Amino acid sequence: MAALSAINPTLLDLAKRSNPDGSIADIVEILNQTNEVLMDMTFQEGNLTTGHRTTVRTGIPEPTWRKLYGGVQPTKSTTAQVTDNCGMLEAYAEVDKALADLNGNTASFRLSEDLPHIEGMNQSMVETIFYGDETIYPERFTGLAPRYNARSGHAAAENVIHGGGAGADNASIWLAVWGPNTGFGIVPKGSSAGLQMSDKGQVTIENIDGNNGRMEAYRSHYRWDGGLTIRDWRYFVRIANIDRSELNAAITGSSANLPSLAFDAIERVPNLSMGRPVFYMDRGIKSMFRKQLSTLKDNLTAEEVAGVRVDTWQSIPLHRVDALSANEALVPA
Repeated sequence: MAALSAINPTLLDLAKRSNPDGSIADIVEILNQTNEVLMDMTFQEGNLTTGHRTTVRTGIPEPTWRKLYGGVQPTKSTTAQVTDNCGMLEAYAEVDKALADLNGNTASFRLSEDLPHIEGMNQSMVETIFYGDETIYPERFTGLAPRYNARSGHAAAENVIHGGGAGADNASIWLAVWGPNTGFGIVPKGSSAGLQMSDKGQVTIENIDGNNGRMEAYRSHYRWDGGLTIRDWRYFVRIANIDRSELNAAITGSSANLPSLAFDAIERVPNLSMGRPVFYMDRGIKSMFRKQLSTLKDNLTAEEVAGVRVDTWQSIPLHRVDALSANEALVPA
């Protein structure tokens, strides 16, 4: 059984969050990540109670060059159906009522506990958008990486670009075109999109100490139902195998040429106007991308969207996703 101090705030936690005057301190959230994919990704209600089913054209009829008095055989197209599932991401925050009520800062103390729970939900959702794999974690949904996990052997392999790396400290840049006919986030039929937070108020927790003890507490419940569907694999491109240890601003034989690779990614997409195109990369890769552009005398442009500064290149936003900062294994040929 987990120690109470590991799952519930204690007096020590209260002391660490209090100002000298007894008020709840503004906490510097150094563990927060920047995951801008949540600003771009569109969500739609799925057509299934647990996900979404997409019908994809897999073959088109082949016409016949007819000669005089020759016959033409009837033909037809072929289709296939792909089902994408949703996952349920949930968390509870519980604090002892007496602890939260100390100094009359109940709401402030509860908020100080709610905010990191919300950040944790965001980080887990974004990680799953890119790396979720139902074959390993069946309770989650399948993200982008398992769909673009090889450079040959399946249709989507055409949109996996080799960045030149060979080791196990690789990074990826993603080009995504979000749209109703390309790819989008899904929620179960009849449910709501986004993070849902429910204040359960004061509750009695049973068996709090493992000895049938009870405790009055404040409880918050967080839930986020979500999934991912890729209706047309041609509108998502992975630039994989970017060797982090070899990457530098001077574009050499050993350093990946990020702008050149990004141009290749753009050319893999049939039509950027089919949705909202965005590049995603982690902080280190974005920094090196900017440096390489400057050596080529080709800089990013800055636009303001809804009061937020957005870096763009080739009219496509470059967004930072810290969930991509982990080292990746080599994507095989």
